[in-house]
Amino acid sequence: MTLDISLDDSRWQDADLITYAEQAIHAVLGHFGLDVDDCELSLLACDDARIMELNTEFRQKAKPTNVLSWPAEDLSQEEAGDEPLLPEADFTGEIPLGDIAIAYETCAREAEDAGKPLADHLRHLIVHGVLHLLGYDHIRDPDATLMERLEVQILGKMGIDDPYTLDDSPNQGRIG
Repeated sequence: MTLDISLDDSRWQDADLITYAEQAIHAVLGHFGLDVDDCELSLLACDDARIMELNTEFRQKAKPTNVLSWPAEDLSQEEAGDEPLLPEADFTGEIPLGDIAIAYETCAREAEDAGKPLADHLRHLIVHGVLHLLGYDHIRDPDATLMERLEVQILGKMGIDDPYTLDDSPNQGRIG
C-alpha cells in the first residue's frame, strides 16, 4: 500500500496515528477483498484550524470538522442504499483511493465527550473516511444505514464497540 501521511500537528505522533491509521485502512480494504499492496491514499493529520480551512474551501462550511475525504473517483450509485462500485487499478496497476484529512482537537474532544479511548475514535474516523473514498456516504437515509452497518462490522472485527450505540454523550456517533 502506498500510504502518504502528513503529520501537520505533532500531537498525532503522540497519539500513534500511523499505527492506528494503518490498522483501520487494512481492516476496510480487507473487508472488501482489496489487495492492500495495490492501493494508494494520503492522510493529512492536522489541527482544527487547518481542517476548518479545508472545510470552508471544499464544503463552504466555515467550521472545523472531524474528518474530510476526497475520493479519487466517484464510485457511488444513483439508487439510494445500493453498494458502490469497487475501485479498479489504473494504468500503473495501483488503485488510487484519494485523500483524507483528520483534525486532532475535534477527534480528541469527541472521544472524551463519548468516554471512549482516542485510539478507538481515531480508528472509527479513519474507517469512516476510507468508506467515503470507496463511494459510501450518509446524506440519504438508506446510504447512511448501509455505511453505518459497514462501520460497525469493520470496527467489530477490530474489537471496537458499536460507535452508534446511544448513550448520554451529546456527540455520540456523530461523524462529519
